[in-house]
Amino acid sequence: QVQFVESGGGLVQPGGSLRLSCAASTSLYRFYSMGWYRQAPGKQRELVAGITNGGSTNYADSVKGRFTISRDDAKNTVYLQMNSLKPEDTAVYYCNSYSLNPRSPLSSWGQGTQVTVSS
Repeated sequence: QVQFVESGGGLVQPGGSLRLSCAASTSLYRFYSMGWYRQAPGKQRELVAGITNGGSTNYADSVKGRFTISRDDAKNTVYLQMNSLKPEDTAVYYCNSYSLNPRSPLSSWGQGTQVTVSS
């Protein structure tokens, strides 16, 4: 099972930017799609962005035009560039792999990285 370690979160003011990183434990992750998910207090975990192993991307409506997912397979790393952040983006962000259904991730969840958007 591939393991993932998320990093890059922090406290940022509304309108600011952050770049999250997700490091995979093995290169086997390259065969799968990857997703960034988030979970806010009292809410269910939701898919924010996904990228296939071919590079096709998809986004939740709430982040379209503001977030960009990318992957660097040479570094076994997936990124989430977050711009124009809003207070409602505050959550713990996680990454995981999936085959066909992003609601069925393949690995155990990591610790995630906290993103707090506040003035």
